[in-house]
Amino acid sequence: MYRPAYALLVGVAGTMGVLAVTAAITLNRPLVDPEGFLGPSWLRLPLLVLGAFLLDLLPRTLWYSRLKPALMPDIVRERIRTHWDRERIILVVLGLVSFYITYVCYRNLKSFLPFIMGEDKYDRELHLIDRALMFGHEPATILHTIFGTGILSHFLSTIYLWFLPLVPLALAAWLVWSRNITFGYWFATSQCLAWTLGTASYYALPTLGPGFQYSYLYADLPDTGSSALMEALFYGRKGVIRDGAEGAVQSVAGFASLHVAITLLVALMVQYTIRNRLIRIVFWCNFSITVVATLYFGWHYIADDLAGVVIALFSFWLGGLASGQKFDRHGLASHPTSTTRQVPVDAD
Repeated sequence: MYRPAYALLVGVAGTMGVLAVTAAITLNRPLVDPEGFLGPSWLRLPLLVLGAFLLDLLPRTLWYSRLKPALMPDIVRERIRTHWDRERIILVVLGLVSFYITYVCYRNLKSFLPFIMGEDKYDRELHLIDRALMFGHEPATILHTIFGTGILSHFLSTIYLWFLPLVPLALAAWLVWSRNITFGYWFATSQCLAWTLGTASYYALPTLGPGFQYSYLYADLPDTGSSALMEALFYGRKGVIRDGAEGAVQSVAGFASLHVAITLLVALMVQYTIRNRLIRIVFWCNFSITVVATLYFGWHYIADDLAGVVIALFSFWLGGLASGQKFDRHGLASHPTSTTRQVPVDAD
């Protein structure tokens, strides 16, 4: 007896779609396809996969053909036959479409948040928790003292903003190049789960984040890409809520931190599916620096980051089970139980 490995992936995307459409109809507001890295989502993701497809074929073809044009067609056909089979194509299409629906609905539901739940409600409480955890001190002040407000600000900002291209690039990499089909389903499903749970967390605990609510704590920071983004989000929020801007989304919501959730999810996927030790170290460092950056610039409270960790761990585990990964007793290693989208389960 088998179940499709993509059932949860499709189910999560469908649920997000229904919620976003329902909210849009109820509020009488249009759904918007937000633009981002390389343009709108509907163009960005196919372009990334096309680029990955060409990057998969071109270097391999040039290397094995020794630049002899007569040999190239056979090498290309062989790679397509052995790697770009029906299973790979199904994975790529389902992964892209499901993530596209989930992400666009996430952005719209996030934008609808102040119209449904009202404006920020719990910033004061989370700020007090931050101060209690730091024994009466501000986390931001502590980090500014440790790292200074000079060149390291720009480094932290660069790592924080790297998240924007990382999301589509990582998705394309696992869909196109995962050596086991189920690894691609694992990552795509886990990503959709994480964005969905992040959306739910916004509605469970609406906040703006310390950088918006307590901006005076960050007045000494230099101008960086992170500060420019925060300013753009502030005016974007004002435009949607106060000025009635059309065709735009407001993208301010603090709890939980999806920067933390997604960078941890990527680090976990690298740890469990990629053997190269250096790559593992790079992505664990990326996660750790991102956590620091969220607090340093005031994007999140400590509770936001902790919630992001919980979301990542749960999404990673559930996505693994749905895609046929078998974890060992201590959860420190896993192995796939299938190489296709079909995952074996016990018969009833």
